[in-house]
Amino acid sequence: MIESVNFTAAFLAKLQAGDRHTFAELVEKTSGSIFNLGLRMLGNEQDAEDMLQETYLKAYKALPGFENRSSLNTWLYRIAVNEALLQLRKRKNFSETDDLRAAEDDDQELEIIDWCCLPESEFISEETVRKLSEAALQLTPSLRMVFLLRDVQGFTTSETADVLQINEDAVKTRLVRARAKLRNELSDYFGERLKGYQKNA
Repeated sequence: MIESVNFTAAFLAKLQAGDRHTFAELVEKTSGSIFNLGLRMLGNEQDAEDMLQETYLKAYKALPGFENRSSLNTWLYRIAVNEALLQLRKRKNFSETDDLRAAEDDDQELEIIDWCCLPESEFISEETVRKLSEAALQLTPSLRMVFLLRDVQGFTTSETADVLQINEDAVKTRLVRARAKLRNELSDYFGERLKGYQKNA
């Protein structure tokens, strides 16, 4: 579930009236998770900071027109996601056609290595966390965003679909593919770790 911001109709009214203290409270409660989303989506702190600033600037300007059709959280994350994608589109190596094709392509066969023999410490080590972050950055933006929203930020399928403005079946399909690609990517890493572990056992 999306990290909840406790707000009332009065809170929203103050936001829409341009009350800076209320807006600062909104920023305080949501900026951490939105920054982390940007960092994992964009891969560096400067881009994540830029995304964060643009997100709140656009949100502040758009608040008077907020119609409460979705939750404030969903609306805010939608702005953040769009801003992250906008930054990605500015990069020279970004291809929207390739991104969408990869999100819909289900013909790839993935070879999975069994990791069951590795000790638990292998899965929680700093190196493994770093490898997972690196692997996530290899996903196309469409797959990466679904993975981050569902498996990292903890959004439900319905919330993810609402934020990304796609249907729930598309969310489920992209999530399956993202998880499979990540598992395949990490299988190479864990395969080498497993060989070393078995050799030293």
